[in-house]
Amino acid sequence: MAQRLTSFSKLLITALILALIFFGGKFLLENTGLGDKVEEVREKEKQERAEGQREKENNKGSESSNSGKASSDNGGLFNKDNNKRSTASGEDVLRVQLVTWPGYAPGLYFNEGAEASINSRFYKEYGFKVEFRREDDLINALNAWFADEYDVLVQTADAFPLYTSVPDVMDVQPRAFIQTDWSRGGDAIIAKRGINSINDLKGKRIAIAVPAPAQTMLISALESAGMNINDVTLVKTTDNIAAAEQFQSPDVDAAVVWSPFDIEATSKVPGSKILLTTKEQSHIIGDIMFAKESVMRQKRDMFNGFYEGWMKAVAEINASQSNKRKAAKYLGEFLQLPTEDALGAMTTVHYASHGDNMNFFGLNNSYRGMSGENLYSTMNKKFAEMGDSEGEGPNWRNVIDTRAILSGERNLQGQQYAAEGAKEFKPATARDKTVASIASKPVKINFATGKSALTENMKTIIDLEFAGTAKSFGNMRVRVEGNTDNVGNRAMNQKLSEARARSVAEYLGKTYQMDPNRFIIVGNGPDRPVKGCEANQNESCKAKNRRTEFQLIPG
Repeated sequence: MAQRLTSFSKLLITALILALIFFGGKFLLENTGLGDKVEEVREKEKQERAEGQREKENNKGSESSNSGKASSDNGGLFNKDNNKRSTASGEDVLRVQLVTWPGYAPGLYFNEGAEASINSRFYKEYGFKVEFRREDDLINALNAWFADEYDVLVQTADAFPLYTSVPDVMDVQPRAFIQTDWSRGGDAIIAKRGINSINDLKGKRIAIAVPAPAQTMLISALESAGMNINDVTLVKTTDNIAAAEQFQSPDVDAAVVWSPFDIEATSKVPGSKILLTTKEQSHIIGDIMFAKESVMRQKRDMFNGFYEGWMKAVAEINASQSNKRKAAKYLGEFLQLPTEDALGAMTTVHYASHGDNMNFFGLNNSYRGMSGENLYSTMNKKFAEMGDSEGEGPNWRNVIDTRAILSGERNLQGQQYAAEGAKEFKPATARDKTVASIASKPVKINFATGKSALTENMKTIIDLEFAGTAKSFGNMRVRVEGNTDNVGNRAMNQKLSEARARSVAEYLGKTYQMDPNRFIIVGNGPDRPVKGCEANQNESCKAKNRRTEFQLIPG
């Protein structure tokens, strides 16, 4: 029987996710000239809601007889299409919620549009229909999902704990079953004059929508510089647009926003800059879809076909410009935008292939890059620590269902379905050794006197302190700088520091399958002591100077 959130949980979920993933802003305003469409779209939606409410009132008597299915508390948004849904929501239809975001172009392409239709390739090849509906209001979407008006909802892996930590949600056993894309440029950290690196954010006031994927981006960025959320002051806003507006006031030093508000806000604040985007931090925001365990069990063949068809679409879009344009056409129709605008927005994402899904869901034992479990587990703990969730939700293995992915293995073979490879870098230049870094993180690795070999304990420190950063900032170079105290011959210390830096870089490259050219090796010897310990005046200072620094620089 369909069920609905309790009033308390509605309030809690509202507080948790009202600010989440307003990808409509990301995409709708992505290209020049789109800003003037926003009010038009909003006005149209208001009119549709009003019409739906009137129809609900006119058909109140007939609705009361349909007591087997609950309706959502959203002013008639779903009720206005009741007649249509009763026709299109049979057992052969998979009903999928989408938000305004270009990551869903493959599904629209394979479905030949948003409507449930016999022209859909899902129907022609797998025998069922798919209905895509846009709903950017996450509360409306969640309530409709509880009422069985949707089979599938969208979210990001990092924000999924905000759902799974709520008992009412976990009662229906949500299961993530597909990764659709990685964000590649849609989110940004912007900063005012004098802030030239993530390290410079220490002690600063940062405008940010909380909780939101922007929060995940900021937390991971701070960690890349050896800091945490307590090293800055958060100026919390209701959404990312408000954060961009706050940036233009004298009250904050930086903000986390989405494109194109990063460009708009920095153009209005002299001396400000775009400090970092998800183009550089390439593996931090990964979109997923999830469904109830009971629905997946009931419609197992449909979920298998849905996954396989989506993966075929990704391969076809990547292989052909004409297919990409066709996908853009359907995406544009769905979002009420010109095809050219949709094409432009599609460049801000990487569509996840079957191989990417195998990696993301932990089904490739040799994969060492960023996974869904990494993102989910990290933020599961962080949200609980910061009080943004009731507590930690279940572990990743208990909130995923990989049967559709495994079912697709037989038919999704070949290079067109392979995972995205790691970025290839050109050999380092002399300039790379001195160019300013975007983030610098000192890590204490206690080498034995005169030695450069890594012990197992040192490897564990590297794993914990920097491996995650290296994976999430997949498009940036890593400069590894070795430093020593002043004990011993200077020339020997310089050579030793370089050897130690090289051993650290080689370990990261080999263990996590990173391009050796990604690393820049620098040996500073005793020439760059930490501030306050320039004279190596005591054992504490000498220990601080015997450090390895990890620095992120442009790729």
